[in-house]
Amino acid sequence: QHDPLRVLFPRAEPGEPLTAALVTTSGGLVAGDRLDISFAAGPGAEALLTTQAAEKVYRSTGADCTIALDLRIDSGARLEWLPQETILFDGARLRRRTAIDFAADGTVMAGEIVVFGRHAMGETVCRGLVRDAWELRRDGRLVWAEALHLEGALDDALADPAGFDGARAMATMVYAAADAPGRIGCARALLEAAGAEAAATCLDGVLIVRWLDRDAQRLRRNYGDFRAAFRAAVAGLPARLPRLWAV
Repeated sequence: QHDPLRVLFPRAEPGEPLTAALVTTSGGLVAGDRLDISFAAGPGAEALLTTQAAEKVYRSTGADCTIALDLRIDSGARLEWLPQETILFDGARLRRRTAIDFAADGTVMAGEIVVFGRHAMGETVCRGLVRDAWELRRDGRLVWAEALHLEGALDDALADPAGFDGARAMATMVYAAADAPGRIGCARALLEAAGAEAAATCLDGVLIVRWLDRDAQRLRRNYGDFRAAFRAAVAGLPARLPRLWAV
């Protein structure tokens, strides 16, 4: 580890796997900052990765902030990536790439929340850049990739009925495992019970769930409740979030 990143290992609660918490000691990202993050779960290992707090991306003077996240899941391993939300300030410029390489008999559950402005503070996001790209490879073969790219007048895309339709927060979760195709019914049932604006689909053995909401706190709550219930259903793990999510 190297400043401004640190990895802490809080005591795992009963029934939980090894838990690691990522800390950005700088308190947020500004123009030109770059974070390179890499985690690997060895054969048969189990781990839960989270973050100490929300990540803030501040207004840029022109340069982009870059986050490169690489996750590797070896044979028989299980890895959860459960960071708290990324908050974009007006004028922020963020490029993030999440690359996941997992063994055919490995399991990964990963997700991200993006919030456009601190609405409780009366802030709005009108301009900037956000590029959020995902790449998933099974045994080195690309099985799913996509990228959200918004640049310039972000408020237009956020307000457009064919875009975000007024939503100010979004979330994505992917579940890649041998049993992923058989879990889509469970995912959709949980979403329907919550009444959230969300949907689930499955492509080439990768289950993808998406949320949109005008209320960032409500989205965070719905996303967290889903993650807790889904991990319990598919892995028999406790139906709860890391304690840091309640701090």
